[in-house]
Amino acid sequence: MKKVFIAGAGMTKFGELWEQDLRSLMVAAAADALESSRLGIDEIDAIYVANMGGSSFAGQDHLGSLLATELGHYVPAYRIEAACASGGLAVNTAWHALSAGLYRNVLVVGAEKMSDVSGGDVTKGLARAADDEYEAYFGATFPSLYAMMARAYMHEHNADRSDLAAVSVKNHNHGSLNPKAQFPREITQEDVLNAAMVSDPLGLLDCSPVSDGAAAVVLSTKVTSVRIAASQVSTGSIRLHDRPSLTSIDATKRAAAAAYKQAGISVPDISLAEVHDCFSIAELIALEDLGFAKPGDASKLIKDGTVYRDGTVPVNTSGGLKACGHPVGATGVKQIVELYEQITGAAGKRQLKKDISFGLAHNVGGSGGTAVVTIVEHV
Repeated sequence: MKKVFIAGAGMTKFGELWEQDLRSLMVAAAADALESSRLGIDEIDAIYVANMGGSSFAGQDHLGSLLATELGHYVPAYRIEAACASGGLAVNTAWHALSAGLYRNVLVVGAEKMSDVSGGDVTKGLARAADDEYEAYFGATFPSLYAMMARAYMHEHNADRSDLAAVSVKNHNHGSLNPKAQFPREITQEDVLNAAMVSDPLGLLDCSPVSDGAAAVVLSTKVTSVRIAASQVSTGSIRLHDRPSLTSIDATKRAAAAAYKQAGISVPDISLAEVHDCFSIAELIALEDLGFAKPGDASKLIKDGTVYRDGTVPVNTSGGLKACGHPVGATGVKQIVELYEQITGAAGKRQLKKDISFGLAHNVGGSGGTAVVTIVEHV
């Protein structure tokens, strides 16, 4: 197997981008990544597009051909979909092709345009990532599914809403330093606790927003300072009620264990992480499933500062899905962009003042039906 490196990265601002459509977002992120890589478009051997709701949100499918057309470069092009894990899965799929020696350089673009339809249509579109027969048909949306997980977690671990709120406060603190974040501003615990209730116990500020945006990376077999040391995918039951536990995502555990083994490292070797905080409870569960905390102890890492940007293992320095935004097809790629920029010293005001050996990205589809764990190494 050939080693795979990150040659460049780029992204648009995330937010409600009224003046841009899906294609312009994809092209903008691709152009940034190509410029960062110092490769010409003619050096790209394949294109991978991560997207969940092109048809639902933008009325556009066939995105591989669309992006190839806009770039004027007619190479093999693929659209990858795994709900909110589409970006991570696209990186994984491209990594497989490169490591097998099929290509030398590939462009991976994740994009979503969500703000052009109503909130109800967004909710309906996202619900397609749940089990239509057993969940969506009965009105179970993702806020309600994660609210069930939050209730179970609070009961099992004697947690309360302040433990959930701490996640949002931390991620907005980090996001306040990110000019491309949808919400680059700080919030307080009181803001979170007093926000309108969405699905008890999750309030508005426990939830990631509806977002537009795109992110891109150029992956290559040519040696750079950032290598993909591991990329692993696992699936679990698409239905929440069939899971072994409501307070853990078994797909994350399997993907993480395989990624640590592939990279030849263990949890203490991770210098920073981007985890999938689609809801505040999701980050607490992720920190435990990835091995950073024991079950029920994740909130302690926030309260003692371990996962803040000046802590031992900063988590979601981009602002996470909560503050940076969550254009679902772009999120998994954005996580890789953040790790790359931190490692290469290109993170601006949010740049960490520490040496980085390994960074971890954790991307989840649905309520845990798919999980992707990618580990990047500073070489």
